[in-house]
Amino acid sequence: MKWLAAMGLLVIVACGGSERPADEILVSAAASLTDAFAESEAAFEAANPEIDVLLNLGSSSSLREQILEGAPVDVFASANPSNMTQVIAAGATNQSTTFALNVLQIAVPAGNPAGIAGLADFATPELLIGLCAAGAPCGDFGRRALEAAGVIPSIDTEEPDARALLTKIEAGELDAGIVYATDVLSSSAVDGIAIPEQFNVVAEYPIAVLTEAPNAGGAEAFVNFVLSEEGQAILQRYGFESP
Repeated sequence: MKWLAAMGLLVIVACGGSERPADEILVSAAASLTDAFAESEAAFEAANPEIDVLLNLGSSSSLREQILEGAPVDVFASANPSNMTQVIAAGATNQSTTFALNVLQIAVPAGNPAGIAGLADFATPELLIGLCAAGAPCGDFGRRALEAAGVIPSIDTEEPDARALLTKIEAGELDAGIVYATDVLSSSAVDGIAIPEQFNVVAEYPIAVLTEAPNAGGAEAFVNFVLSEEGQAILQRYGFESP
């Protein structure tokens, strides 16, 4: 599997990374898609051996900024529509398609040593609580869920994306955090606590080929794969729902 940390793409841009191999496509995707898109990459490349997929994973807001600053991206897959809307408004793509849905879940270290019961516990100063940073989709969604539940959180750390937050929970550095249900499903080191439907947020994931994609044909083929029956089946195996 070939992937870049989101910040690592800035190095590519600074070094003239638009001169990529003609058979390569750069897919900038929300960190919560890490596992599902790793399998999608493998399946797509098996069916299209002439195309090499490079995954650039990170917060959708960071990926959006990279695109608006001229990063040589072929495909953008965001964890929320608002970041995609800004990319469209800037003329970096013409349209997008929603390809997956996700919901929030409370993640705690395996065994739930702090005895977290629900969102109300996020207001307890004695607990170590983490959220994704404001501006990142999981951060904005988490705050919306807490606000809907009438909870003012006592936040100890704000992480750049859901996977970074999950890593701290897995290590036992936090008592609880709000991530996506798919993140909880991906890890044997955490347990999940459901967020009631009336407080939860459904995340819509749009995908698009960028207007200035260096490999527009390969990008279109990858997007079509994600939208295909096989691509949707892969996403569902990792806990995503079809739109």
